Amino acid sequence: MSPALALGIAAALLALATIIGVVLRRRDGRRRAGGALRFDPTDAGATELGSRATLVQFSTETCARCPQVRRMLGAYASDHEGLRLLEIDLTHRPDLSARYKVLQTPTTFVVDDSGAVRARFHGVPQRHALTEAVAAV
Repeated sequence: MSPALALGIAAALLALATIIGVVLRRRDGRRRAGGALRFDPTDAGATELGSRATLVQFSTETCARCPQVRRMLGAYASDHEGLRLLEIDLTHRPDLSARYKVLQTPTTFVVDDSGAVRARFHGVPQRHALTEAVAAV
């Protein structure tokens, strides 16, 4: 293989990796539809959901961004009437990652009072998107 061809392939791979990284970064923290999932509060060791909505954070012990999200969601829930925050550590409950289709941590669900997942966020939720998701419940 010629050096020019090898350099061209390396440059193309670098450009592709950069584009993929930018796309993934832009999608991080944005609101997505919840789909047809239903959340069971007993999975988080709780007996009931919040009267207005429940924020469910999926995390792991090794997640670097999970403590930041926990603090943000805790402050958000305490500032809004009827919101409750539940956290599930997937390190101890890996079966829940398959049930709720959680592929990365942190992942946050906005769940209505009937248990339907109304929105989901991968990564650190953007505050305005979180506000819109809670308002839609």
